[in-house]
Amino acid sequence: QVQLVESGGGSVQAGGSLRLSCAASGSTYSRYFMGWFRQAPGKEREGVAWISAANNVRYADSVKGRFLISKDNAQNTLYLQMYSLKPDDTAMYYCAADSQMTWLEVLNPDKYEYWGQGTQVTVSS
Repeated sequence: QVQLVESGGGSVQAGGSLRLSCAASGSTYSRYFMGWFRQAPGKEREGVAWISAANNVRYADSVKGRFLISKDNAQNTLYLQMYSLKPDDTAMYYCAADSQMTWLEVLNPDKYEYWGQGTQVTVSS
């Protein structure tokens, strides 16, 4: 069992930066595949960035070069550093975890076992 709690969201102007955190508790965090998803009003939840237990990372094309995913196993915390934010980045951001995830399934939010409650990011033009 894993509990995930996101923080760090807020309101910024276009071009600004934010760092989201996802604190994990309840299990051996370092063994889990972790991901960041986002969902804007009226849109489906979409994957943003992922990091495997082995620290391999991937990004959605829409954020590549602007977002960085990382984790601190000692602190049981997942991060998403976001630079050059755009109004299109406005969404609720969620972290997700799964112990059985593979790279073939990362885009499918239904495959993740654990989710946080989300943190809102709003980017104004």
